Order: sequence, then structure tokens, then C-alpha cells
Amino acid sequence: MYYQLYEFNHAALQPARAYADAVRLFYSNPLNPVAKTYFGRTVAAAAEVFERSTRRYTKPEFGLTETSVNGVKVAVREQTVWSQPFCDVIRFKRDLPESAHPGPKILMVAPMSGHYATLLRGTVETMLPYADVYITDWADARMVPVTDGSFDLDDYIDYLIDIFDHMGPDTHVMAVCQPSVPVLAAIALMEARGEKNVPASMTLMGGPIDTRKNPTAVNELAEQKDISWFRDNVIMPVPWPNPGFMRHVYPGFLQLSGFMSMNLDRHITAHKDFFMHLVKNDGDSAEKHRDFYDEYLAVMDLTAEFYLQTVETVFIRHDLPRGRMRHRGELVDPAAIRRVALLTVEGENDDISGVGQTKAAHDICVNIPEDMRHHYMQPTVGHYGVFNGSRFRSEIAPRILDFMRSHPAGGLKTTTKAPTGVSRKKVQKRQIRAKRP
Repeated sequence: MYYQLYEFNHAALQPARAYADAVRLFYSNPLNPVAKTYFGRTVAAAAEVFERSTRRYTKPEFGLTETSVNGVKVAVREQTVWSQPFCDVIRFKRDLPESAHPGPKILMVAPMSGHYATLLRGTVETMLPYADVYITDWADARMVPVTDGSFDLDDYIDYLIDIFDHMGPDTHVMAVCQPSVPVLAAIALMEARGEKNVPASMTLMGGPIDTRKNPTAVNELAEQKDISWFRDNVIMPVPWPNPGFMRHVYPGFLQLSGFMSMNLDRHITAHKDFFMHLVKNDGDSAEKHRDFYDEYLAVMDLTAEFYLQTVETVFIRHDLPRGRMRHRGELVDPAAIRRVALLTVEGENDDISGVGQTKAAHDICVNIPEDMRHHYMQPTVGHYGVFNGSRFRSEIAPRILDFMRSHPAGGLKTTTKAPTGVSRKKVQKRQIRAKRP
């Protein structure tokens, strides 16, 4: 019912949005003398703020058409190299000179948590000059017909295993936020089965491996409610006339509302500043606001089964760090991981995945050799800064690339050593805990 009401309100505001857009165009038209006055800029600014605050933001484009390799500009084009109803894998193919080394092959597993994969546009752009980049482009559940079947956390892990098999053992995986758990689980299952196409390394960034450590407001909400509360209060059928009509989903607008409410004063201030930038004719600052919110406000729906299984497995029961996570009945044993190097990255001010939640991967992947593991915490950045922004470009990305270059596929990955600063006795205790049902 709430989803239908949301759609109705959006449709009802369409005439007002159209009028506001017409007003903006009239008062910003260079042929209109009033456009150059304070009054004209104020009216145009108010009209634009209203229109942008009430519009529906569609899926953005990556828009990456070129990059620079060794100081030479080269063209970039998108190629879909793997496809299923709920996900495509896109390659950003560069037209490299014959003498140029392609760099490591990186699969970025984008978060399936309400935003599109284009949220990682800056991440992709940073890596493109140095690596062959691929990304998972998850589908908006309301656009997938119910005839295409369901999609839950087990299906997500199956998708990842199939993608790893398709891409081969020279792949380096970057899991940003939410996919840290299913990426680690998929690799653990492949290692336990002795499969040859496990990635060369995995980089987990701001992910909820163990949300019992420094719980955030998001984690505490999950702790306070049982799964039936989430099923009864946030799961809704997709309304007509969307292609996914009658599919049960966790709507993207609910996720966005939750994220914005956590920092509501910051978003209000940002829109007030945007209004003043427009009035003062500060075009650069206004354009930065547009670019950020065009991405941030574009949201997608998640299938109900994926959302509920993830909430229960990761945030309520903490199955992975407790050694109890199962995939289609098969125990997920992180201690089985021996051949895949592990890098974890956290942000000091992360209010989505608290400090220590991602680093916890080292506590459960006890059989990865010491020289194949590393943890890095970036000072003074929040969740978004872990994978985007100036500090990501200057401090985090170089470390990730160095780690990947240091751990190519087929490296020496047989000796089990204790993690840095951890005794052999402690490692043995962790191994025992990890094997408990």
C-alpha cells in the first residue's frame, strides 16, 4: 500500500514539477533581462530546488569514454561480458597501445544495497589508468518480471562463483561494503571444493563481516528487531505498470529515507547551500551538488528474499563470524581459504560499517599466510570516502594496486602462518572455532 501511495504522490506532483521547470527556464534564460538580477536568480534557484527535490532519479550512466594510460589518452567502451536476469558484468575495455601493460584484472563487486553500480563511477575512473576493470551491474528488482524467478543471498553467491569461473584465476576482487560477506563466502566455498578459478586476491572495503564490533545505528536497528518485523514493515509488492509488477521487494526509496535520516541536517544544509550557490551564480559548486545528488538519489529495489536473508544472516544472527553460515546446506568455512590474498580497508569515521567490522575477516580466515594479508584504516574518512574521493585516489587506491601486483595468480600460497601479532596458539583456537557448526 505504501509503495502505491508513493507512486501516486509522485505522479500527482508531475504538473507542479513541470511548472517549476518552466519557471526555472524562463528566469534563467539569457535573453530574459530579469535572469541577470538577484530576483531572477532567486526565483530560478527556488524552482530548481523544488523540481530536483521531487523528481524521480533514473539509473545514471557511467559515462567513462576515455582514460589516460602512461600519459596517453585512450578510448574506453563498455562491454557486457556476462549476463543473468539480476546482474550483468561490464568490462571497461581500453584501447591500449600494443606496448602498454594492461595491469591487474579487477572485478569490482558493487553493493546491492539500494544504489546502482554507478555509485562506484569514481572508483572505476581511478583504477582505469592502471588496471583492466570489470564491475557487477545489479538489476533493479522492480524491472525484473516475476517470471524470471527469485533471487536471494544463496543466488547472489552462486552468481559470484559463476563469475569467478568465467573470469579465471588471475582476477582480483574488490568488494565494496555489502558484498564483502557473499564474496568471502563464495571464495570459501570454492576453496573448500578445491576449485581452480578462485581469485588471486580479495579486497574487502567497509564491509559488514562482523557487525557485533563497534555497531552503528544501522546495526543496532537490526539487533532490536526480529526478522518478522522487517518482513511486515518494509517488504512491499511492486505496483503496476512496472515490469516487476507484484514482485515483493524492499523499495529503494525506503533505503534512501533511512540513509538520509541518519545525516538529515547535513542534507538540509547541502540543499540550502545549493540554493545560495545558484543565487550567487556559483556554477562550479552548484554543479558538484547536482553530480553528487543525481547519483545519491537514484535508487533501486531489492528482492524481498535477498534483503530478508541478508538481514537475518549478516545483521541479526552474525552467521559468518560465528562459523554457522550455510549456502544451500553447505557450511561456509573461511578457514578453507589458503590461496587467496586478503586486504581489508576501513574508514576511521565510517558510520555504516564500524571500525573493526571489516578487519574481522582476518580473524576468521585463519589459514591465509601472513605475507598474503594486510589491513589498512584510512584516517578521517567516512563510509563513502573508503571507495571514492581525494583520499581514496591518493592513499587507498595505490595501496590496493600495490597489493594486487604483489599477489598474482599462482603465487606461493601453501604455508600457514599466524597473522601479524597473533600467536600460533591463538590461530589454532580460531581454527577450532571456525569449524564448529
